[in-house]
Formats: sequence, structure tokens, C-alpha cells
Amino acid sequence: MSRPVQFNDKVKLVEIPEGYTGEGFFATSFDKVIGAARKNSIWPLPFATSCCGIEFMATMASHYDISRFGSERIGFTPRQCDLLMVMGTIAKKMAPVLRQVYLQMAEPRWVIAVGACASSGGIFDTYSVLQGIDQVIPVDVYVPGCPPRPEAIIDGFMRIQELVGQESLRRRHSDRYQELMTSYGIQ
Repeated sequence: MSRPVQFNDKVKLVEIPEGYTGEGFFATSFDKVIGAARKNSIWPLPFATSCCGIEFMATMASHYDISRFGSERIGFTPRQCDLLMVMGTIAKKMAPVLRQVYLQMAEPRWVIAVGACASSGGIFDTYSVLQGIDQVIPVDVYVPGCPPRPEAIIDGFMRIQELVGQESLRRRHSDRYQELMTSYGIQ
């Protein structure tokens, strides 16, 4: 008994950037090409300290497989990564370490605060727990939950991809960005 061949007809193609198309050529702006390349090749650095890290492991596993979104390579050195994923409770003693990891990352760099503890301190409203990592480094996307489901982490990752794809090459040199970095004491 032979099985019929099944084709996946629900494939979603990535949209090409706006540009001019002709016979045998395609022209667009440099910003859009770089944005598309960055968007589909993000190298995350997991900074996991508690239960949100377990949910991230589930997100990396075969059932959810975050590598489908262009992040096949998980890095554990800040100099080779461009997305810092902070997951879990960050003690105030850990804040300088987190800041140092952020500063060692090359520009452009982005940050996701995964879970209630990284976003706002969670249920740990104590003297020793940092009440949100945005007190020491700028955060681009917050993923809510305690702990967040893998679907929420993937949604946060897709929001980072949107941000990366639309970011101008000149944004990092703007006065507004320099003011943001200065407000965090980063030169």
C-alpha cells in the first residue's frame, strides 16, 4: 500500500524589499538589503539565571525550533552575538556583570527581557533583586510571563526581527540614540 505524497502548500515566502525589478536584475536601497540580512541572521546570547532559561531551552528544542527564524547559531560569547536575551531573576550583584556583557557585544546590538523577573523584578520585590534590567541596560523588547511560554519567546524574537529589519543604518549615530546611551552611562 503506497502513501500519497503530501506537499506543504502553506509555505509563507519572505517579502522582498521595495525596489525596481527588471528582466535579470533587482535594485533597492542599501539599508533594506542590510536590514533583510540582519533580520534573518540574528545570533542570540542567552543570559539565563532561572526558570525562564528552561522555557528558552524548550524554545530551542525541536518542537518549537527557534532556528527556523534565522538564529541557528546560539553564541555564548558576547563578542560574537548581536542579541542579548536576559531570562530570569537578576540580583543587584549580577547587574554589573550583565552590563559588562552588554558592553562587550559589538554594535548593532539588541536586548530582549524575557519573563517577569527580567522585565520588572517579578514576585521578588526585595532589596537584592534588580527591579527590571532596564535600570542598567536599554531594552528593546519585553516578553511577559512567569515563565513565558515558548510561543511568547518566539513572538518576542519576531518583534526583534521586525525592529532589526526596519532599523536605519544611521540610527545608531543619531542624537537621540546617543542621548539614550548617555542616560545609561555608556559612551
